[in-house]
Amino acid sequence: MEQELEKPKTKMKKAKSVEDLPGIGPATMEKLANAGFCDLMSIAVATPGELIGAADISESTAKKVIAVARANMELNFESGESLMQKRMQAIKITSGSKELDSLLGGGFETGSITEVYGQFGSGKSQIAHVLAVRAQLPLEDGGANGEVIYIDSEGTFRPERIVQIAEPLKLDSNEVLKRIKVARAYTSDHQMLLTDKIKDLIEKGNNVRVVIVDSLTSHFRAEFIGRGTLADRQQKINKHMHTLMRLADKYNVLIYVTNQVMSKPDMFFGDPTAAIGGNIVGHNSTYRIYIRRGKKGSRVAKMVDAPNLPENEAGFMIKEAGLTDV
Repeated sequence: MEQELEKPKTKMKKAKSVEDLPGIGPATMEKLANAGFCDLMSIAVATPGELIGAADISESTAKKVIAVARANMELNFESGESLMQKRMQAIKITSGSKELDSLLGGGFETGSITEVYGQFGSGKSQIAHVLAVRAQLPLEDGGANGEVIYIDSEGTFRPERIVQIAEPLKLDSNEVLKRIKVARAYTSDHQMLLTDKIKDLIEKGNNVRVVIVDSLTSHFRAEFIGRGTLADRQQKINKHMHTLMRLADKYNVLIYVTNQVMSKPDMFFGDPTAAIGGNIVGHNSTYRIYIRRGKKGSRVAKMVDAPNLPENEAGFMIKEAGLTDV
C-alpha cells in the first residue's frame, strides 16, 4: 500500500519531442511519424491500441509513452482577447466577384478550411485556379502575397489556365507558376503523406498562404467501397482533415478543399445533393459552400455553414480572366 502511495511522487521523464519519449528508438519513431504521430499532442490523445498498431510496440510501452506525453503537454487556455488579436491576423483573399466575396465576409479567409462542393462542372476547380493566382497579389490588392500548394487528385490542374487568369491582373505568369507547388496524389495514403510534408515546406521558409486539395474525397471514395468499409474510410478522412486543420491554425494558411457529391434517394423534397464524407468533413470545415449552375451560364454559391456568417446565396460568372459578378 505504501508503495502505491509513493508512485505519484516519482518524477516523469521530461520530453520535448517524440524522440525524448521512453522506449522510442529511430525505427519506432519513423513508424509513428508515418502513421501521423509526429508530435507530443498526437501521442497524448492517442489510445494504446492506435500506437500498438502503428509502431508494433507492446501494450505496456504504449501506455507508458502516452502517460509521459500527457505529463509533458502544456495545455494552456487563451483569453478571448488574444484570440481576437489572432483573428485580426487573418487575410481575406478576394475572388474577383464582389458578390462571392460578400458571401464570405470579404473573401476566402486564411487560418480556416473552406470546403466547396457541387456537381461535376459546377466550378470548384475553376475557383481553385483563381485562388492559386489571386493569393499572390499584394495585400492591398486583395491577395496574400504568398505561395500556393496544389494537391491534385483528379488531374484537374492546368498551367495554361493560370496564365489566362494572371495576365489580366498584370502579373508575370512565369513567376506566378513558379510560386505554385503542384503535387499529383495517386492514392488516399499518398494524398495524406503530401499533406504531412507541407509543414516541412513552410518551416523551410516557404511563405505558403494557400493549400488547395482538389478533390478531397475522390481517392477515399474509390478505395473504400461498400458499407463494410465506411467506418475505416471516415476514420481516415477524419485524420486527414485534422492534419489540414492544424496547418490552417498554426501557420495562418487558407485550406481550400473541393468535394464531390452524391444524390440522396430518400430525399423527396428540395435538393437531394449531399457532399461526400458526411459530418466528418462538415464538422471539420470552417466554411461550407455549395455551388450549383444558375441561369445563362452563371453559378450560384450558397453558404451552408459558417461560424460567423448567415446562410445566404451569391451569383457569379466564370470567365476566361477568372470570376466576375453576374
